Amino acid sequence: MTMLSPDVDERTSVRADVPWTTVVWDDPVNLMSYVTYVFESYFGFPRAKAERLMHQVDSDGRAVVATGHREEMERHVEAMHGYGLQATVDRAPAA
Repeated sequence: MTMLSPDVDERTSVRADVPWTTVVWDDPVNLMSYVTYVFESYFGFPRAKAERLMHQVDSDGRAVVATGHREEMERHVEAMHGYGLQATVDRAPAA
């Protein structure tokens, strides 16, 4: 049986990398229908959710489309760039 040191907070060590977000930004180039298509095809979102997020990008200038570990969010950002969308990784706000 292993004993943890009393000064180790497991919650901190386990959650140190979580959460991060993938943010998609509005741009003057891509059509709204294309952004919806990307959200549906890449993330597998149902049409209603893809359209809601697309409208959020259009009206607010940005939308958080995924939350998780930094490496996964970086992969999403690279994929969005591959589709021609502007996207960044950002640390999620504290809960």
